[in-house]
Amino acid sequence: MKLGVFTVLLGNQSLEKALAYLHESGVQAVEIGTGGFPGIAHANPDELLQDEKKLQGFKDLITKYDMEISALSCHGNPVHPQREIAERFHQDFEKTVLLAEKLGLDRINTFSGCPGDSPGSMYPNWVTCPWPEDFLKVLDYQWNEILIPYWKKAVAFAKNHGVTRIALEMHPGFCVYNPETLLKLREAVGPEIGANFDPSHLFWQGIDPVAAIRNLGSAIFHFHAKDTKIDFINTRVNGVLDTKHYGDELGRSWIFRSVGYGHDYQTWKDIISALRMVGYDDVLSIEHEDSLMSPNEGLQKAITFLQEVMVFEDKGGMWWA
Repeated sequence: MKLGVFTVLLGNQSLEKALAYLHESGVQAVEIGTGGFPGIAHANPDELLQDEKKLQGFKDLITKYDMEISALSCHGNPVHPQREIAERFHQDFEKTVLLAEKLGLDRINTFSGCPGDSPGSMYPNWVTCPWPEDFLKVLDYQWNEILIPYWKKAVAFAKNHGVTRIALEMHPGFCVYNPETLLKLREAVGPEIGANFDPSHLFWQGIDPVAAIRNLGSAIFHFHAKDTKIDFINTRVNGVLDTKHYGDELGRSWIFRSVGYGHDYQTWKDIISALRMVGYDDVLSIEHEDSLMSPNEGLQKAITFLQEVMVFEDKGGMWWA
């Protein structure tokens, strides 16, 4: 396995400065934002697709610091009910695919998106229960009239440009938020749909990441190393659904943490081992969203922690086998 970093946390630095810092820290791969919520601080598709000299310079920087690109990321909502917003995210997706093609990459990361509840909606509507039955009608509309048709077209476009792994982050608030919904979309659209597996979004839903990894198997295309700390005092009172600001750490039911600050070594060793057992021997991309630590502190602690639990060498056989 390789240690990677989602470079959005270093967006206030130039790409070269960020790469130099990460290389010195022992990082081997980078995940780079190319639009949508991650932004374009380190890779502007409009520039790189139109200027071969800038594209070559970008490639040379990656090589100079002995890095590989684990994925290009354009997390957004391309099925947003407001057409202008959806179109902006869709354009980010297509430009990311085209840039991936130029770079010889077959993997990108994004969200599934979430439509509204009807053609006249203004905002996304994330359904979390089946009753009253209105919610089932909303789900039928979202999946069969919007989500599946969109992703069938998007996958066809991606395949035409050499991108065969679209890794969707299972994130509450979007239609794909757990293994069941990920596999539902994959079944409807094709094997090009897979998971950008981020345990932090599963922990607070009560999902066991190890069980989820074994359920998804080869549908895991990429991995985000991020943790969540459940506040058991607050959850005993109000449960895990929480709309308070992420900055209200004391009042929330859960908060995002750097790896090791939400769950212990054994939990993460089990996660890494499960990944290995289902055939994922690829990059663990650190994502920093810990509001209790600076980006530098959170990143360095995550690097140190993961170096303890990662498996770097090839599998070996039993001496007696």
